[in-house]
Amino acid sequence: MSDFGKKIRLNRILNEPGRGTLVVAFDHALVVGPIPGTEDACGQISRFVEARVDALLLNLGLIQRCNACFPRAATPGIIARIDWTTIWNSLSQGEHGVMRSCVLGSAEDALRLGADAVLSYLVVGTGDADFEANEIARNAQLARECERLGIPLIIETLARGKEVQNPADPQWIKRHTRIATELGADVIKTDYAGSVASMREVVEGCPLPILVLGGSRNDGAMDVVRGVMEAGAAGVFFGRNVFQSQDMAGFLRQARGILNGDAK
Repeated sequence: MSDFGKKIRLNRILNEPGRGTLVVAFDHALVVGPIPGTEDACGQISRFVEARVDALLLNLGLIQRCNACFPRAATPGIIARIDWTTIWNSLSQGEHGVMRSCVLGSAEDALRLGADAVLSYLVVGTGDADFEANEIARNAQLARECERLGIPLIIETLARGKEVQNPADPQWIKRHTRIATELGADVIKTDYAGSVASMREVVEGCPLPILVLGGSRNDGAMDVVRGVMEAGAAGVFFGRNVFQSQDMAGFLRQARGILNGDAK
């Protein structure tokens, strides 16, 4: 089976070694609604495109509705989120939270809409065996579909729930990134392990490129970018740190400088 299609599409997202990839995650509203920074969706997407980010993570609906935002000469890579989860709401409910996830579309749907890759969640540590079995099964099925179609699969691997005291524990991250590797992922999106040394341990133990998520908006975002690059990861996925920034263009320029090795 040829993987030429995957390689070509991954080249639209990942940069060459030594130059980190900058992805803006703009898929939040499906789970948490129109939080600040997401209201003017097409306007924001146009600003991301103008800033020349490497890729955008979008839900299928926005890819369709905001297609006019993608000019011929400057379109970033497009990553389609094709699943939904209750984990973020369930975690806030403590022991009473119920974990659920479901598939919203197929890799074929994403390919038809012009996406270069698809992305799905894989959550472990919940203490819910049925939920985690479904996470494994649906990601395995998606991986086989992506193989047939030649579209890359990015799995967002997370440790969350009653069994997890510290989601950034490198032992947890090494565990779920390896599970995603075994399932057939092409790229991993996951948590920062807290330090350069611990993140390097994760990167060196995973045979796939790792893109580190930014998480909640915080003042230490650039420290994460520096740590990611020093650890040898492939780049970053930033969401709220970008679209809720008071100076979004400046934030993206600074992050790009670090990822390119032009700034510290």
